[in-house]
Amino acid sequence: MSKPISPLWRQMPADIDERLRQIVHSAPPCKVFFRADDIGVPGSMFSRLLGIFAAHNAPLALAVVPTWLTFPRWEAIQREAVPNARLWCWHQHGWRHRNHEREGKKQEFGPNRELTAIISDVTRGQQRLRTIMGKAFQPIFTPPWNRCDDRTLSVLADNGFAAVSRFVTKQPPGQLPLPDIPVSVDLHTRKRRNSKEDWRALFSELTDGLARPVCGIMIHHQRMNDPALDFLETLIKRLSAKGCVHSIEHLVEEP
Repeated sequence: MSKPISPLWRQMPADIDERLRQIVHSAPPCKVFFRADDIGVPGSMFSRLLGIFAAHNAPLALAVVPTWLTFPRWEAIQREAVPNARLWCWHQHGWRHRNHEREGKKQEFGPNRELTAIISDVTRGQQRLRTIMGKAFQPIFTPPWNRCDDRTLSVLADNGFAAVSRFVTKQPPGQLPLPDIPVSVDLHTRKRRNSKEDWRALFSELTDGLARPVCGIMIHHQRMNDPALDFLETLIKRLSAKGCVHSIEHLVEEP
């Protein structure tokens, strides 16, 4: 399930470590969490991702696509994950990760769907992950493409979910039926073709994200290469040294 890798990760600035040091050092106090999306298929890049977080004792929220996960795949994942089980938050990432919108932005749980279909897919995904994962499953929902409509939020609340996690710009104003723990930095699904411009954009995105009370950083391991892994590890080191890396469950539990 490898996907295109952004030019960003093929032309790396020589001063990355210093730039990250300055950004993290200058940031006001905040709480940072990491979320890896599109999980369900074990592989070498996924193993290396888990290894980095385990090496630095850093928690990671893992958004699992229910139809991608099988008992054999879960057993393979657990052989690597169990020694550091307390670091991982395995939660639901939609149902099939399939777009149902005829136009506009992609959504699996958007306005083009009937409410009965939304209820069915949320429930089937929840039941499947509970059956395969058992107690490891956490009742948090990350919608594919980081967006879903208000009906879906109500369905999630009715199904006992504790929180949803979307991109910060996808959060509508007003009271939500459950907490929304947003990501604000996207490391890998980047679309600029000019790597220098994209590095400026990423550093700006990271600076703005760390200025928020909560900064979620989104990862897609299928779009990573060795430089992307090196960058991620440096970022984790800098943030961990500042003591601002938290688990998503801790953020959900806060009043």
